[in-house]
Amino acid sequence: MEKLRQLFSNPELRKRLFFTLIMLVIYRLGVHVSVPGVNAEALAKNLGKAGDLLNVVDLFSGGAFKKFSIFALGITPYITASIVLQLMGAVVPTLENLQKKEGEAGRNKINQWTRYLTVGLAFIQGFGIASLAQSLGPDVVIIPGMAFKLLCAFTLSTGSVFVMWIGEQITDRGIGNGISLLIFAGIVAGLPKGVGTIASMLKDSLANKGNVAPPGVFLLLIVAMVAVLLAVVMIENAYRRIPIHYARRVDSSSMASQRSSYLPLKVNTAGVMPVIFASSVIFFPATIAQFTKWEWLGKASAYISPQTHFWVYTPVFVGVVIFFAFFYTSIVFNPDETADNMKKSGGYIPGIRPGRETSIYMDSILSKLTFAGAIYLALVSIVPLVITNSMPGLNFYYGGTSLLIVVGVALDTVAQLESYQVMRRYDGFLEKGRIRGGRLAKAGERSR
Repeated sequence: MEKLRQLFSNPELRKRLFFTLIMLVIYRLGVHVSVPGVNAEALAKNLGKAGDLLNVVDLFSGGAFKKFSIFALGITPYITASIVLQLMGAVVPTLENLQKKEGEAGRNKINQWTRYLTVGLAFIQGFGIASLAQSLGPDVVIIPGMAFKLLCAFTLSTGSVFVMWIGEQITDRGIGNGISLLIFAGIVAGLPKGVGTIASMLKDSLANKGNVAPPGVFLLLIVAMVAVLLAVVMIENAYRRIPIHYARRVDSSSMASQRSSYLPLKVNTAGVMPVIFASSVIFFPATIAQFTKWEWLGKASAYISPQTHFWVYTPVFVGVVIFFAFFYTSIVFNPDETADNMKKSGGYIPGIRPGRETSIYMDSILSKLTFAGAIYLALVSIVPLVITNSMPGLNFYYGGTSLLIVVGVALDTVAQLESYQVMRRYDGFLEKGRIRGGRLAKAGERSR
């Protein structure tokens, strides 16, 4: 309660918190507004059989996709547009210059292009979803035809743009990253349903009703959930410190000094993106096979299904996660650029020559960390599948992907809240005559 009181005692922080909550409430209300001309119940019943890829899409839309609401696309088009422009930046010189040399103006230009691309992708995806809805059965769409497809495409693209605007407003005027918080809110919204599922299954197990796992299995499930949660929190906060020394300089008091710092490299630099990409790539053939008459595609996709061929699916999934982990890390972190900036600022790693050798040294360390992070991502995603596949009657799926997102967003948001509190309480430390931030004080003494 003391911590909560301190949060709301900061006027600026209180204003940002209330704004964030209001935006999240608006987003969750829009999830329950269906697109006109659709029988939402019949659509949800048919989409429940449509495949795992649509379940992944529904996860990031907070359940809006299977309800066919105006926010059914969520922020998926925006994320896709951002990734496309990031990938193009590595091969298109114009985008590369905007990303690396134009500074704030270049980033604003890329953000503008991202919004335009989001609108186009949202319209295309909305038209495709409308066609999918019509193909699921005559009772899904009330009045099928081109008019319905265009209405659906305009409605869903408008909803996606509005969700994108909400995310940007939260980032600018609220707390945390708006896009991540929207995904976080969608996943957390499904938590009561998951808890209710476990409670209902445990009740049936104690009463020996139906084909339900014994009570001890649920205890093991809870232990596994807690263990995975602790592992995610620990590894998401883990990083490798690379010591950096700077050349001796003369300060204002005409005394020679040497500054030292370190470069933190996270164990999981790529975040949850490799798991998202891997899940989409593996489940995409199975989803397409259900809406086509290609028997060979259906047979091929069955061999990489976690339900039918788990021991074939596992190595394929791990390999794809490792590939995307290295690919995405190479996009978000450039050792050559980091080494060049370090050299220009007079910094160097002890025992390593500045320039090319520094880049090679950082790249070797980053490769080892990325491999370890990729294995960690694959294990967190596979452990729930191992539990559900090895225990008959246990139908609850505790997704590792959703856990990674929830923990990562929660840690980032708490870190931002802490930074606001530290900025606000500096005067309070002096007025009370004591300093609570022991780590900050020790760090300041070492820097002096």
